[in-house]
Amino acid sequence: MRFTLLILVTLFSLSTYGQQEDKQLTARVQEILKGFKGVAGVYVRHLKTGKTVAIRADTVFPTASMIKIPITLGMFDKIEQGAIDYHATLTYKDSLLYAGEDILGSFKNGEKITLSKVMMLMITTSDNTASLWCQSLAGGGTTINSLLEKNGLVNTRVNSRTPGRETHRAKYGWGQTTPREMAELVVRIREGKLISPRASERIYRNLVRIYWDSEALSQIPPYVQAASKQGAVDQSRSEVVLVNAPHGDYVFCVITKMQEDQSWTPANEGYVLLRNVSRLLWKYFEPDSPWTPAAKIEEWH
Repeated sequence: MRFTLLILVTLFSLSTYGQQEDKQLTARVQEILKGFKGVAGVYVRHLKTGKTVAIRADTVFPTASMIKIPITLGMFDKIEQGAIDYHATLTYKDSLLYAGEDILGSFKNGEKITLSKVMMLMITTSDNTASLWCQSLAGGGTTINSLLEKNGLVNTRVNSRTPGRETHRAKYGWGQTTPREMAELVVRIREGKLISPRASERIYRNLVRIYWDSEALSQIPPYVQAASKQGAVDQSRSEVVLVNAPHGDYVFCVITKMQEDQSWTPANEGYVLLRNVSRLLWKYFEPDSPWTPAAKIEEWH
């Protein structure tokens, strides 16, 4: 078992083979991080050149809602096994409700919805009720974590509602990951290398239809495709983004923890950090782009 795990971890490491630090970009990201009141990790990779930025990239952070990417992997693993039909009609029960502003949580007991729509809501609107339902349907956190381990992910785990993960949940919440692992996970989805080519493609299509686009995505032109997932809890803000940029795809993940600023306004220090890093990367990798966000567009975020 240990030998098999070593092979899988090595395979995951090989996916990042040939990378080289971009010292100029690293210095510019470090300048943005100066004075941040909390702990922040950043990982960036330009897929064409292999140039990277890695600042606390292998430090473990809370995922918050980014854990919904591993959960969707768990669901598609079950679907490909034939354990459940992607187009199955499910019956919503009030016992599934996770209090909040979720779309699924507004359903009445006994209403019907297809699994494909539940999975779409989990990613695109980050619906917590849908996500916890999917976590259960996927076999629970233990099953999903086993899948992550088999794919060489050492630090990315589901903690909530997962036996034996109580200590980790107390420290990191629903899930945990590192900036490098979460970013490279999305790269492998982009490359069609997780679960199956068709599962990876379906997941990627959901990841490019994110409703929550006011942070990192707001600094990328709306006509440029980007796959992403955000996460946010009181002391942490996070986002993973893979940009299908004109001069080559690039991926980045920014995660914070132990933030002093726990506000829930656009001015939150973590949100500002996400926007600033994203803006820097777009201008750095696409220096000839004339695009800038429209005046006062932030009022509609």
